[in-house]
Amino acid sequence: MDDPTPHATTPAIRPRAVAGRVPGWARVALAMFAVGWGANQFAAMLLVYRDEDGASSQVVTALFGAYALGLIPALLIVAPISDRIGRRRVVRPVLVLSTLATVVLIIAGDSFGLLLLGRLAAGVASGAAFAPGTAWVKELSADRPTGTGARRAALALSAGFGSGPLVAGICAQWLPAPTVLPYVPHLVLMAFVIAIAWHAPEPFVPRSSDEPRRRSEVREALLSRPFLMGVLLTAPWVFGAASTSFATLPTFVDIGVAPIAVTGALAGLTLWTGVAIQPLGRRLGDPRRIITTGLAAAVAGLTTGLVLDLTGAAWLVLPSAMLLGAAYGLVLVGGLTAVEALARPDDLGTLNAVFYSLTYVGFAAPLLNTLALTHVSPETLMLVGIAVIAATVPLVLAARPSRPR
Repeated sequence: MDDPTPHATTPAIRPRAVAGRVPGWARVALAMFAVGWGANQFAAMLLVYRDEDGASSQVVTALFGAYALGLIPALLIVAPISDRIGRRRVVRPVLVLSTLATVVLIIAGDSFGLLLLGRLAAGVASGAAFAPGTAWVKELSADRPTGTGARRAALALSAGFGSGPLVAGICAQWLPAPTVLPYVPHLVLMAFVIAIAWHAPEPFVPRSSDEPRRRSEVREALLSRPFLMGVLLTAPWVFGAASTSFATLPTFVDIGVAPIAVTGALAGLTLWTGVAIQPLGRRLGDPRRIITTGLAAAVAGLTTGLVLDLTGAAWLVLPSAMLLGAAYGLVLVGGLTAVEALARPDDLGTLNAVFYSLTYVGFAAPLLNTLALTHVSPETLMLVGIAVIAATVPLVLAARPSRPR
């Protein structure tokens, strides 16, 4: 329920009145969209810090991946807390932290220490928002068919991840102060979102006080075949596929025209393709089919990247980005659907946290790819990725569907 505290002045009432006309699940989804925007806007800035400030590719990709160092611990610590004390009490301070992380990036300039701090803060905000937020959207979607909450949360995240770098890339390419102005749209967005999402409704969910039983149930779900074979092995491909698309493949060719904007646009194309493809997950139904279809798209995307390197045809970055974006979207929604089926109501935040932690392992892909490319050719790198997926698919198909809980 919304907070019952009355407000005496008209200016304080107006945001509540506007927010009250927005469905509860949409208010939470908007918060996830905004935090996702702030998390991934840095993807368009890789070339800025490399070209404007002279940072090496290793340093830039390390800053990009450092986000996960803040995110994964926050996921694993905060999500179980939200299962106990509720979602809203966790998400509210996270919206403030996401805003502060962007402020740090604005003032950082070329300071590696401040950039690292801003990326870590963005990671903590994301980790503390995504698993509780996904569970919250699911709880507010209880009147809809199974899987609706997972799809809504995945759409919100993907839309935020795609919009942030797209807008930041355009600003960095054509506006002055390329290390400052690209971050301003996120601050404007956060001011709006905080007003809309601050009082989002939180339905009552019975929460067990029997912690040993809850830990046993979580352990049982994590050790189940659907999780070990269907989720654990494939979750890193969510962001592994996406980040390879916009952080690795463009390095195979020379992008001569507006390279910063093109990099941001590639990130946007990748992640918005992930948004567009997710309704297909609803029609596929079984999480195993959703995930394996996503892995097939990843194989097609890596194969296109292989041809891109062999031919030097720069236009191939577009179909490759779309295919890897489809992989991102399908493996994400397939994994969330599988977790939703495995989790009990008071364990959903915790299991979502484990899933998201596994997906964010994929954020190490650009750095690992950069290091690997000092020793192997791009073609070999793509072939290794294809071989790993080919070995994974039979295991996913062998994971029997979970029973509703």
